Amino acid sequence: MKRYLIILFLGFAACNNSNTTGNAGKDRLPVSLVNNPRSANGMDTVAAAMKPTMEFNDTLHDFGPIHADEKVTYEFSFMNNGKTPLIITSAYGSCGCTVPEYPRDAVQPGKGGIMKVTFNSAGKSGHQEKSVTIHTNTVRSVHMLYIKADITVK
Repeated sequence: MKRYLIILFLGFAACNNSNTTGNAGKDRLPVSLVNNPRSANGMDTVAAAMKPTMEFNDTLHDFGPIHADEKVTYEFSFMNNGKTPLIITSAYGSCGCTVPEYPRDAVQPGKGGIMKVTFNSAGKSGHQEKSVTIHTNTVRSVHMLYIKADITVK
């Protein structure tokens, strides 16, 4: 009996979500900006058509030959050709040597942005290929960028 009461209490406590009203907090975006058109019944094509997009000019950059211990940066440009604001919730590199910088504010429809990726070749040698994973509120939700370089020892 005691076990059932604990489970029941945890169930009620877990349902007490302070962001269910859709109000954005100091560091939160409104829930209304996140709408997943996928469900157990399939894809809601009307909702999907309203989602933002994240369309890159290119998703791969080759730095070519670089020296060991050199930091190089490339700016990937993208557009939101969708009908609602694009929100990038996170972006991270495949290792600590690859660091992305991304817009923290929503990218409005018809506007673009820059995803700046810096690669630090310290401790690396030879051919390197790294990736950046981007999580967004688009239908696709996860986008990938790739960089590569050939590191030569000085």
